[in-house]
Amino acid sequence: MNIIYEDKNILVVNKSAGISVHPDENHKTGTLIQEILKTHPEIKNVGDPAVSGASDQMRPGIVHRLDKDTSGVLIIAKTQPAFEYLKNKFQERKVKKTYLALVVGNIKNKEGVIDLPIGRSKKSPLRRLASPKARGKLREAVTEYKVLEKFRDYTFLETYPQTGRTHQIRVHFKAIGHPIVCDKLYTKNLKCPFGLSRHFLHANAIELTLPDASRSRFEADLPDDLEKVLERLRKEK
Repeated sequence: MNIIYEDKNILVVNKSAGISVHPDENHKTGTLIQEILKTHPEIKNVGDPAVSGASDQMRPGIVHRLDKDTSGVLIIAKTQPAFEYLKNKFQERKVKKTYLALVVGNIKNKEGVIDLPIGRSKKSPLRRLASPKARGKLREAVTEYKVLEKFRDYTFLETYPQTGRTHQIRVHFKAIGHPIVCDKLYTKNLKCPFGLSRHFLHANAIELTLPDASRSRFEADLPDDLEKVLERLRKEK
C-alpha cells in the first residue's frame, strides 16, 4: 500500500492495478480496504451504517471507488465527520478528478465533452451502457477530455469525469467509438499493445478542499506498465 498523504481526517493512497477496493461476492479477500484495516483499525466503523455493517459488502471509509484494474489516487475517510464531509463534496461535484487514458483510434478534436446518460446492460450485469437500449433508469453522466498526444492507432488523453457513474470513462469512450486500450470488458476485438495486461486507465490526480479547509491536490505518477507502453509508441512515431 503506497500512502500519498495522511492526516487525522483522511488517508490518500496510490492504488495498484489488479486490487479490488473492497470485498464483494467475487472478491472476498485481498482487497485494499482489508489491507488498510490492518494498520488503521479505527476506520472499521466509518461510513454509511447499511454499508459498513454488512460483512459481505464492507466499505469502511470509502467515499469513491476505482475499478479493480484502474490504478491511482484514492481518498479514504478516517472519521465519520470526514466521511460525511467528503461524501457531500463528491455529491456536489466539488472534487476535481483527473485520469490518464489511452484509447483506440484517433480522436480528432483537441478537447471535448461526452454527455451521455448511462444505464445497465441488458446482456451482462457487469457492463454499463451509454444508450437508450440500456436497462433500468438512465443516469446523467458527463466526461470532459483533452488530448495530450496522438499515435498512429491510439490517442493519449487526460479525462475529467464530472459525475461518478460505474465504469463511466470506459463506457463513454466506448460509446464514441474509442474504447480504452486493452479493456477486456468493453472491447470486442481486444488488442493489448506491447504485452499490456490491463486496461490503460489511471487516476492521476484529485483536487479538493479538505475538512480542515485547506485546498489540496494529490497526484500519482503513471505506473511503469503504462509508461512503458507510451515509450514504445513514441519510438514508433
